[in-house]
Amino acid sequence: MAIRKIAREGDEVLRKTCRPVDEVTDRIRLILDDMVETMRNADGVGLAAPQVGILRQMFVAEPVPDEVYYFINPEITSQEGTQECEEGCLSVPGLLGKVERPMKITIKGLDRNGEPQEYEFEGFHANVMCHEYDHLSGVLFVDKATETFTPEERPEEE
Repeated sequence: MAIRKIAREGDEVLRKTCRPVDEVTDRIRLILDDMVETMRNADGVGLAAPQVGILRQMFVAEPVPDEVYYFINPEITSQEGTQECEEGCLSVPGLLGKVERPMKITIKGLDRNGEPQEYEFEGFHANVMCHEYDHLSGVLFVDKATETFTPEERPEEE
């Protein structure tokens, strides 16, 4: 496994639409493993393939420690409710934002072995999955944020 370089805002790879993964191979699994290692090394909770320069529809997420999800060719099939989330991104260091996301989603796709999977997520887990899913269409959280700020400028909770 290896730590990969994370693309930063301004890199055109982050604004491109990813192509589906045709076949889940050992190479795809190696990339997913590298992505988990890279995400953890950067103290992130999710990482999408375009963030490491790969224009394929896949992401990894670890919303809580040791709970890793692998999604290949994901599709959000349902969503309900809304929540306001404070988000950051490994590709936009030093900036946070308030983003409206669904409270609950159903997402399906392939796992790291190419097997179909489907999950329902709520709250923070749903937020993480939606954030990573957006990366696959070239969308960054700053595009959806109603407000952005640095950690030092973080608004006080009301």
